[in-house]
Amino acid sequence: MADLFTISLVFSTIRLSTPLVLAALGGMFSERSGVINIALEGMMLAGAFTAAAMTYSTGSPSTGLAAAIGAGLLVALIHAVACIRYKADQVVVGTAINILMLGLPGFLSGAFFLSSGSTPQIPIEQLIPRVPIVLAFALVPITWYVLNRTPFGLRLRAVGENPEAADAAGINVARMRYSGVLLSGALAAIGGAYLSIGQSSLFTRNMTSGRGFIALAALIFGKWRPLQTMLACVFFGLTEAVTIQMQGVVKLPSGEDIPVQFIQMVPYVLTIVVLAGFIGHSRPPRALGHAYEKER
Repeated sequence: MADLFTISLVFSTIRLSTPLVLAALGGMFSERSGVINIALEGMMLAGAFTAAAMTYSTGSPSTGLAAAIGAGLLVALIHAVACIRYKADQVVVGTAINILMLGLPGFLSGAFFLSSGSTPQIPIEQLIPRVPIVLAFALVPITWYVLNRTPFGLRLRAVGENPEAADAAGINVARMRYSGVLLSGALAAIGGAYLSIGQSSLFTRNMTSGRGFIALAALIFGKWRPLQTMLACVFFGLTEAVTIQMQGVVKLPSGEDIPVQFIQMVPYVLTIVVLAGFIGHSRPPRALGHAYEKER
């Protein structure tokens, strides 16, 4: 087991935690405003595909990252309009977006690159392996400050806790909720972009592999607070890093390797265990999931 805990495990944990931190912080802005966002997975996929496609086409990773943010904002806007303007069920809308983004990138990849399985390989000099890592962990104290020490953050939290009182105080509830959802789309898309032009050098179908849902679990585990949420993301990143290290190292008593499929289950099983054990101890924003109808 000593072979598992090395300095490379630390760096691997940081890399694997980065997209989770970005997506979870994005989800925090949305859910603190009162809008459930289980569409983080779809937003990450939109960012991952757009970043890879634009970086390959233009040769500029900054252009790819900017395009990814635009794609995340577009998907977030769809979610916001459906949930805030038309008061659709927020879980259903998020599920629909996730299903849409499972197929749409493959379709576009086939149309533009004649391969629905993946985009073309991006040269290593056009990747951004470090910038999203620095951004993700720098955003943790920034997010705390914004939510707790700025008028914007206090208003955002107010509409998530008691939109009626916030409205009576002159706060535009719909505008604040739009802002929260759009921020979640931008940050989740950066997390997705890191997967395709940071960790990897191309986009592959469903490359997020449930990371949007794990980020949501980390958000709940962290009780919708930035520091605790980051620590939860690091925990999940560590479990994924350990599972990678375990492959070919940890063996059954018979001497055979543990099946890879079993090892790959570990992060998702831990997600279920964590949620089952801690979700009852977490108090979400009081108005989370409730559409607000302004009294006339």
